[in-house]
Amino acid sequence: MSNRFDNFDEKREEKIRKAFKERDWNEIKSTDSWVIFKVISEFVEGFEKLSKIGPCVSVFGSARTPAEHPHYKVAEELSAKLVRHGYGVITGGGPGIMEAANKGAASENGRSVGLCIKLPFEAKGNIYIDPDKMIMFDYFFVRKVMFTKYSQGFVVLPGGFGTLDELFEAMTLIQTIKIGRFPIVLVGKEYWSGLMDWIKKTLLEQYNYINAEDLDLFILVDDATEAVKVIDDFYSKYLLTPNF
Repeated sequence: MSNRFDNFDEKREEKIRKAFKERDWNEIKSTDSWVIFKVISEFVEGFEKLSKIGPCVSVFGSARTPAEHPHYKVAEELSAKLVRHGYGVITGGGPGIMEAANKGAASENGRSVGLCIKLPFEAKGNIYIDPDKMIMFDYFFVRKVMFTKYSQGFVVLPGGFGTLDELFEAMTLIQTIKIGRFPIVLVGKEYWSGLMDWIKKTLLEQYNYINAEDLDLFILVDDATEAVKVIDDFYSKYLLTPNF
């Protein structure tokens, strides 16, 4: 079965060949200097646009989720609830779960933020992002800084490698006390149960690669109402501020 990634083998090979290409010092210095300024410009734009958005929750999940899927409906519902409870919504700005979350926020006239990444198969953000709150990034690591700095919580719906990357990034930063301890809510017990069992039985019990208290870094729920309640209960005790 074909998918949207089938036509990019040539681009992948080109990047591998480029990594092994010999370059002289002037070429290295010129290229790397340009990258430094590009990274700085992305940080500056992100800080300027997001510094005044107020308390927000990041919603993550698969870009491949169709609009008729139950996961899409849950993302839309929980984002609308988050807005009604005083939060804005931040997503990766793409289709699928991200689109659903922005759509739910927009339906309640809430803050709908899109931190978009420039990819061959995602050329632009979804239509439900506030025009003044859409940012395009070339670099994943800059984008992830914006998620963690300006979010007061993560809600993670079913997704693939990108979603797992964002989930484990957040858990690692909290575990190592690099950012404040904010709520991470996984929605969909059936979807996440296998991963949770592996974390508990393999990482903790078999190999002792995490501590027992690390299992408290996240909460597993099954619907939008439970997800929003977790965040409300947590922040009823704290002042909402950026995480670092």
